[in-house]
Amino acid sequence: MMMKSLHVPTMAFAERRAFRQRLPSVIGMIMVLVVIAGCATRVQGVMQPVKLSTPLPGTEVQMLAATTRAPADDKAILFTGERGSGLMVDAVTVSIPPDANRKIGEVQWPKKLPPNPAKDFTTVSVKPILNEADGHAWLHAHLPGKRRVLVFVHGFNNTYEDSVYRFAQIVHDSRADVVPVIFTWPSRASIFDYNYDKESTNYSRDALEDMLTRIVRDPQVSEVTVMAHSMGSWLAVESLRQMAIRRGRVDPKIANVILASPDLDVDVFGRQMMALGPRPPHFTLFVSQDDRALSISKRISGNVDRLGQIDPTKEPYRSRLEMAGITVLDLTKLKAGDQLNHGKFAASPDVVRLIGDRLIAGQTVTDSNVGFGEALGAVTIGATNTVGQAASTVISAPITIFDPRTRRNYSQQWRQLGESAGSTVGAVGDTVPR
Repeated sequence: MMMKSLHVPTMAFAERRAFRQRLPSVIGMIMVLVVIAGCATRVQGVMQPVKLSTPLPGTEVQMLAATTRAPADDKAILFTGERGSGLMVDAVTVSIPPDANRKIGEVQWPKKLPPNPAKDFTTVSVKPILNEADGHAWLHAHLPGKRRVLVFVHGFNNTYEDSVYRFAQIVHDSRADVVPVIFTWPSRASIFDYNYDKESTNYSRDALEDMLTRIVRDPQVSEVTVMAHSMGSWLAVESLRQMAIRRGRVDPKIANVILASPDLDVDVFGRQMMALGPRPPHFTLFVSQDDRALSISKRISGNVDRLGQIDPTKEPYRSRLEMAGITVLDLTKLKAGDQLNHGKFAASPDVVRLIGDRLIAGQTVTDSNVGFGEALGAVTIGATNTVGQAASTVISAPITIFDPRTRRNYSQQWRQLGESAGSTVGAVGDTVPR
């Protein structure tokens, strides 16, 4: 009897200790559930095109939507989260409400169907692309003057309509001069299907590589930017890695790769970069140390740092990023209304415009042609600022930019600041890394 009475409390204590150890993960998952629950009442089936007798009040975004998802029986949903047997492509047109009726960085989901184009994102047209010739014909008809293509790969926990509407928002708000192409892979859009989604990215690698190859082989296309979010970063970089292994290099038309909040093991990313060859595309990373979604991913992935959560100013990351020539935009201090801090790149008006104005064009955000204040977070430093004020602005800037390609320009920028701030800038300039 004594042993029994001792045994029960001992087990209870062990269970309590185990629960306390799991508590941070449990709390994190609850936070995610709360955020997702806020979207649970959203109407479904927005992909059914709306026929309108009057001109649209907003702006149309026309894109190609390629997917490895299985088709849905309901044409208002189009595609499920299950895996399809091959790549299917549609030409999709989404209407964006007038700027006066919306906030930049947000997707205005309909509260009921049919949607109101004056206030809601609205699907206007969905036309299947039945063969490669039709795809190239659509591409040629929509190529802008600079003949650039933007390929977007969404992240974890996305339905087909989630990814299409979010990409439409990014294209519209960034004002990017590109042909938009989205690659949407089989995600069950459930936080409990993380492993399924991860395997779905592996399932889709060949299809994305093949699609990219077909685009770059089109002689009318001058340049391709690949942008990926969250778990989609793994898929995008893996597809480029396969291309490099198969063809000896990543096609030079793929000039820029933008990874936003990449849910990518830092060690794996290092190996992937090595496989891209001596002349890989230029990589830009959007990171945020307060990304709660990546904190959970880190816990369930062996507690290895996720690429989207690193501090690029600290070792060993600073040296490795500099060696690889990777630009990092640290959005940790940026407040963008995203409760998980996982989608700041799309929710912030400043960031989406930076994507459209500079990154897709391959411009260096800290180039000597860019103003000193803008290079350190879009904060203007006037001629009357003192050195102390300028230094404090650098520290408090919402967007911290680390670009190893332009460190050689730092001394010139400090000299330019010194001309307006006074001779004491020399003492501060001596502290700038070279």
